[in-house]
Amino acid sequence: MAELRAASAADAAALAAIYNPYIRDSVATFEETPLGATAMRERLAQVEAQRLPWLVATVDDRVVGYSYATAWRTRSAYRYSVESTVYLAPDAQRQGHGRALMQALLDALQPRGVHCVIAGISLPNPGSVALHEALGFAPVARFPEVGYKFARWVDVGYWQRLLSG
Repeated sequence: MAELRAASAADAAALAAIYNPYIRDSVATFEETPLGATAMRERLAQVEAQRLPWLVATVDDRVVGYSYATAWRTRSAYRYSVESTVYLAPDAQRQGHGRALMQALLDALQPRGVHCVIAGISLPNPGSVALHEALGFAPVARFPEVGYKFARWVDVGYWQRLLSG
């Protein structure tokens, strides 16, 4: 099983290497231009500035996946809600790393006072839906044709998990 730890700036190239195939080859993200290590370092710094976790999974010291949370919206009333993200290297999928990363993320968010975790999922994406639902996320919304990538319209669904009552 992978070891989990906080991401660091030194992981930026590995993070970009995991994320860029999703940009180039899938609708899992609506970004269309691959990122370099500098851009990933900046994103990591933004998450850290929000005092939110960014975690990595490593196998034999190789980063094989990551998860992080960002503020859901900027208005102060949303301060207890975050959006979660998880990505895995293609050869690290279906090995439990995504579940471990997401569970660790949820565990790290609860003591920070986060009440609501929201996951946006481009559809169809049965693997991501199954992962989130296995961790207690429930579907709450679907927005038809809100993204356009690879010459087609893509729906986005939102799943939500409440961490505190």
